Amino acid sequence: MRFVLYNIRYGTGGGKIHSPLSGYLGRSTETLGNIGDFLHELNPDVAGLVEVDAGSYRTRKTNQAETLAKKLGHYHVYRSKYGTESWTRRIPIFKQQGNAFIVRDGEHRETFHYFEKGMKQLVIELDLGDVAFFLLHLPLGSRLRHRQLGELYEMLQLMQKPYIVAGDFNALWGEQEVGLFLAATGLKNAHASNSPSFPSWKPKRHLDFIFHSPGIHIDRCWMPKVLFSDHLPIVCDFSVL
Repeated sequence: MRFVLYNIRYGTGGGKIHSPLSGYLGRSTETLGNIGDFLHELNPDVAGLVEVDAGSYRTRKTNQAETLAKKLGHYHVYRSKYGTESWTRRIPIFKQQGNAFIVRDGEHRETFHYFEKGMKQLVIELDLGDVAFFLLHLPLGSRLRHRQLGELYEMLQLMQKPYIVAGDFNALWGEQEVGLFLAATGLKNAHASNSPSFPSWKPKRHLDFIFHSPGIHIDRCWMPKVLFSDHLPIVCDFSVL
């Protein structure tokens, strides 16, 4: 199978000329088309997308996950990344910001989990039968990030099949920051070279990870050097043993 993890920055681009605010204020028409072409060429079985716009003015009221899924001829699963009672769900731009899966197989089941604390609380679980995926976007604050990792650990203890955990972990100190989490869960980093993914034009920080449980063999994992976002995507080909 092929899995792609990509923080697409709401389709607002990622080159050096973009300011930090452009991820919130910029339009997403041309860049989203480039991302669609890129994903179509990769032809993934599953894509986990972080920072997806579900229909603000940036996208002219269209859901980016739905648009990209139609481009690939796949299905999509989207949900706001904020808690169900969060004030952010009442603010025009914020309420359209979430995460999504794009999946080839229509025979799937999704479950939406929520962390107890933090603005970004969503964990999407996608069950394909013989393998499951978890997608998340952790906060910038280190204390809250570690608390959510503890909650994620408890969540994963219920798993009885091979699974992948992926997302933007915002781990400012890279893999060493998630070392205890990996040791506790027995998960492995799919990207053995552990290359930095942010910023895309001159990567320095290890923010994005794909972790996998025993029972999954990684055939190949790499980061294409594309500048459609401020993050680099991770592409992972794997087999379920």
